Order: sequence, then C-alpha cells, then structure tokens
Amino acid sequence: MIDSPILLAAGGTGGHLFPAEALAHALAARGLAVELVTEERALRYGGAFPARAMHVIPAGTPRGGSLLAKAQAVARLALGTAQAVALLRHVKPAAVIGFGGYPTVPPLLAASYLGVPSALHEANGVMGKANRFLAGRVDGIAAGLPTLAVPAALQSKLVVTGNPVRPNVLEAAKTPYPSFDDGMFRLLVAGGSQGARVMADIVPAAVAALPDALRAKISVVQQARPEDIGRVEAIYAGAGVSAEIAPFFADFPARLAAAHFVITRAGASTVSELAVVGRPAMLVPLPHALDQDQAANAAFLEAAGGAETVRQSDFTPEFLTRRLCDLIDAPEQLAARAEAAKSVGVADAADRLADLIIDVARTVATKRS
Repeated sequence: MIDSPILLAAGGTGGHLFPAEALAHALAARGLAVELVTEERALRYGGAFPARAMHVIPAGTPRGGSLLAKAQAVARLALGTAQAVALLRHVKPAAVIGFGGYPTVPPLLAASYLGVPSALHEANGVMGKANRFLAGRVDGIAAGLPTLAVPAALQSKLVVTGNPVRPNVLEAAKTPYPSFDDGMFRLLVAGGSQGARVMADIVPAAVAALPDALRAKISVVQQARPEDIGRVEAIYAGAGVSAEIAPFFADFPARLAAAHFVITRAGASTVSELAVVGRPAMLVPLPHALDQDQAANAAFLEAAGGAETVRQSDFTPEFLTRRLCDLIDAPEQLAARAEAAKSVGVADAADRLADLIIDVARTVATKRS
C-alpha cells in the first residue's frame, strides 16, 4: 500500500503536461494522491490538472547565449534544486516521475540526492537533453515510442509504456472514422499547443487554390496564432470555404475525431493522439530542432502507414494543393490510413505508466528498507 503522494514533474508546455495529466488521472483512479511540480508557464494549462497541490519551482535552460546568460541559467537550476529538496522533504513523496524539459531537473536531482524512488518518461523517439542528463540518476525509464534508443548501460531501466493520453482523447477514440456520406471532406489543421506560423502561411493558400468542385467539398478547422487569425479567416472567406479558426481548441480531441485528415507538426503528444484516435495525417516536423525529435516521431507513424511526412522546405501551397486534390476523392485510402494509425495507438499507456511508477516506488523502497 502506498500512502504517500506521487510527485509529477513536468515542463510548461502541453507536450509535457498532457501525458502527466493522463497519468494523474490513472493514479487517482487507484486511490493515490498526486502533486505536480512545474514552472509558471504551466499555470495556463493546469487549471483542470487533477492534483491535490501544484508547486512552482524555478528552472533555467542552459543553452546558447552569453556566458552570463548560461551562468544565470545554472544559478536558477541550483536555486530550483535547493527548493526542490525542501519540497520533497516536506511532501515526502513515494516516488517522483519527470516528463521532460528543464523544469523536471531540480525535482529529479532532489530525488536522487534524498534517495527517493524516481523515473522519467520520454515521449519522443529521441531522448531530450534534460532526460539524457537525468537518465543515469533515475530508477526507471518509460518510453513513449518503441523506437526510443538508450545506451546499453540503461537498457535494464527501460520499459515501453506508450504515451499517456487524456481521458477526453480516450473518449474521442470511441468515435469511428467518419463517413463521407454528406460529400464533405473535413480538414483539421494544428501546430502544437501554441500553434505554428507555417500552417497559417501554407494551408489557407493551398485550399483557396483548389478547383471549384473540390473547394466546395472542404471544411476546415484550423489552429492559428492570434496575430494570424485575421488573415487566415480572410483567405478562407474569399475562397468561399467554411472555416473555424482559433488559437486553441479546448475540445481538440473531439475535433480530431470528427476530421477526415489532419495536417500538423509531429510532437509526441500529437502523434500519440493521432494513433489512439486513429486519424490519417500529414506531419510537418519542426525543422530546426537539434535532436530532430519530431522527425523521429513522424517516422514512427509513417512506418505504420498512418501518416505521410513532409519536410517544411517541401511544404508549399502548390505541393499541398496537389496532395489535397489526390486525397479529397480518396475515402478508401484515407480510411485505410486511419486504421493503420490506430493499429499502433496505445490506449492504456497511462495505466502502464502507473504500473511502472508504483513498481519503482515499491521495489526501491523494499531494497532500501
């Protein structure tokens, strides 16, 4: 029996917080208390986070910039770690699990220092810098994708759990791939939790350039940055295309379930939600990421037959117009891709991850008793 809370540590983006939220629901369903340690950015996403307490701890990002900037980042990490040690001594968690990003470094370093059982979850196909730094200090490593590679010395810690998805995604996954009975082709365009400028630059122009007969069949739901909404709406209106544009859709899983085709970046949460719900996609990985993690995520879903990957340099209005011309009248092909995507979805990833963190807590506690 675990009487102490499980402490979740996650960076402030949706890609880190959403799987942590899914795990929190799975742990709560087992009667376990959950607390979250994060950074200030997370507060805009964390209003509905199922944790009995949320703690904000400073963390620096020691990359690029001047020596002074790097020194300031290291100082913030040191301050955050000291605060995390104090927090763990107060909360006395049964285990700590991190979900990536530099805000997870202080609490996991504190767990290592205090001998608290710990694990990390790597959502992407390539391990990020923060997780690489922490991997040797934790007791377990959960892989969101089966293609994740880790050094031989860490193989014994690795368990493939899949990427946890939130309950509303699991609910959306119950919706069958939509029919084309009304003759409409429903396109969903997203760019991650903060949108993507390239989608605003390319997709509306490509849709507007479709032949009249095809343009009359398409309806669009598109995520766009606030500063891009006006011009995106104007292009669709000028083309006579039904479109709903917003910077963020709180009901995104339901929008995903209603879509015939999705155009988006290839963040780990996005790829996992596409697979669990089972929707075909065109993935445009972020091109300048040092780790090329989105390219690895996209390759996983493409290999399964559920997506096509397009380099951003090739993602032009002309290219996309041609591809949409091919796809709008290919319902059988799209349905097959949807089925292929769903074949690699891991709907019970949150429960698998809950099993792992509970096992780590019990095993390490037994060894140290």
